[in-house]
Formats: sequence, C-alpha cells, structure tokens
Amino acid sequence: MENIYAGDWDEENDREGFRFKEIALLQRLGGELLGGTIYLLPPGQKSFPYHLHFANEELLVMLEGEVVVRAPDGEHQLGRGDTKLFPRGRQGAHQVANRSETDARYIMFSSRVSPDIVEYPDSGNIGLHSHRKDAGDEANLRFTILDGNARRDYYHGE
Repeated sequence: MENIYAGDWDEENDREGFRFKEIALLQRLGGELLGGTIYLLPPGQKSFPYHLHFANEELLVMLEGEVVVRAPDGEHQLGRGDTKLFPRGRQGAHQVANRSETDARYIMFSSRVSPDIVEYPDSGNIGLHSHRKDAGDEANLRFTILDGNARRDYYHGE
C-alpha cells in the first residue's frame, strides 16, 4: 500500500522549464504490465517535451491543481478529477504544462509495452525506450535519444 500524498518522491527532475517530482507508484506496488507515475508539477513548468509513444498509451488523471495539455487537436485545460487519454501514435502526442500559480498533482497511467519508440515532433528527436530485467530481477530503464533527421544508407557499416 502507498499513500499518493505522502511526498516520498522517487525522483526529482531539476532541468529548468521541466522541473517536477515523481513517484513510480505502480512499480512500488509491484506492477509489471501497468505503469502509474504520480507527478508534482510546480507553476511555470512542463513535465516533458511534446512527445508521442508508438507502443504505449497513457491516461492522465488530475488529482489537484490545473494543467494545460497540448495535443494535436489543440490545448485542453484540466482540473481536479479530469482525465485525458493519449493513444499510441501521432494522435496521442502530448505535453503537460502548469500555467497556474499553484502546484499541480496528477497520475499518468501507462501500458508498459517494451520496447517503445518515442517521437519528439518539435525537435525531430527519436527516443528508444526499454525496460530490461537483470540478474537480480530488477527492472532497469534504458533510454537512448537519436537525431530523427540523421539518415544513413541501410547497409552503412556492413
């Protein structure tokens, strides 16, 4: 059992413009196929760059505060109790921003399909994302960012 308001944070991102705290809730509870991360997003911050997943869908559930979600069909303001689904592929592109004066707290549920390809339309970057089990049966996150605009011949280096 975990309390989502306990403030026992697993990680803190301190990159300017993208500051947030997170609790890997479902991983703490032993989830394998379903992920759920609680985010605390301060005013003026975004959680991640605008992105989309090709293997995973995500569901945002607002717990407190307000955020603005950027999506292919425009911006959506979400408040306590609101939900937004981000399907796989380009129609699920999204970014969460806190433009309010107070902290926002939300949980992002995700199917944990691995590997996943993550595209960042604004930068042209491509992310390769996987969870791997090591000898101690600990799940390790592997994430690599590639320049999506770089091109090579199929047989380059062969």
